[in-house]
Amino acid sequence: MLRLAFLALGAMTLGAMHSDPPPLLTWPDLLSRPRPTPDATISYGADDLQQVDVWLPKGTGPFRTVLMVHGGCWTTGIAKRDLMNWIAADLRDAGYAVWNVEYRGVDRPGGGYPGTFADAAAAADALASNAARFHLDAGHVVAIGHSAGGHLALWLAGRHRLPAGSALHGTHPLPIAHVISLGGLPDLEAAAVDRDQGCGTEVVSRLVGPPLPHHPDVYADTSVPRLLPLGVPQDLVNGAEDGIIPQRLGTGYAEQARKAGDKVSLRFVPATGHVELIAPETTAWAEAKRLIAAAFAGK
Repeated sequence: MLRLAFLALGAMTLGAMHSDPPPLLTWPDLLSRPRPTPDATISYGADDLQQVDVWLPKGTGPFRTVLMVHGGCWTTGIAKRDLMNWIAADLRDAGYAVWNVEYRGVDRPGGGYPGTFADAAAAADALASNAARFHLDAGHVVAIGHSAGGHLALWLAGRHRLPAGSALHGTHPLPIAHVISLGGLPDLEAAAVDRDQGCGTEVVSRLVGPPLPHHPDVYADTSVPRLLPLGVPQDLVNGAEDGIIPQRLGTGYAEQARKAGDKVSLRFVPATGHVELIAPETTAWAEAKRLIAAAFAGK
């Protein structure tokens, strides 16, 4: 039912009269295309979902590397990492390496808290341990995430801020130099009560888990605003017509991050829904690529 609701929201279009803007992209518009394939796949755990696809440009490296996190409401049954293959291939063609991570969603054994977060962290750290093998520049990694993946990309950038007593605390997390969130939901507390966001409020509860004696505050180590300031530049790119992510979820997080001292930009792209954010021919993706290039140029 959640998948049907997600796809239905993504399929909403504007009026059909010739004077109206072109209709928004639907998920079938994207998913019916020939799907590009990665250059390699590595495992970072025993589960079939604990994998990373590696996309390598031509040349000898070291390659500018983008860490990529897919969305799908933190739910494996909605989306997996291959949803990002079209933009991963586009970045590969533009000369970037892409580290496209998979993780166990809330609907899979081991997903939720702490598994979904631990998977994202382990997949990110595997970039550093495999950097020499694939000629990746692990010293200046730009993270990009779509939808729920926007939350995880920002969370990865804030791992160095995790409380010492957290089950997710690590001693040497992969440093993230810059984050680009495409229609993300970084504030889990806001998403948990916002009935207009297309993932549904119940999925947030499944993601963070119930309060427990050893983990009474379920948002302390899961919701990005609790980790502010992240200490890295952040660009938020959202669709002005996005039926999945209400605009207030972007503006609300941006205000919190700026108040905490982080450098944050927020752009609402006109005539753009949720699908356009990861379709390589769109204005929204052109903006994301511009921001990626700027993030590496400023290293």
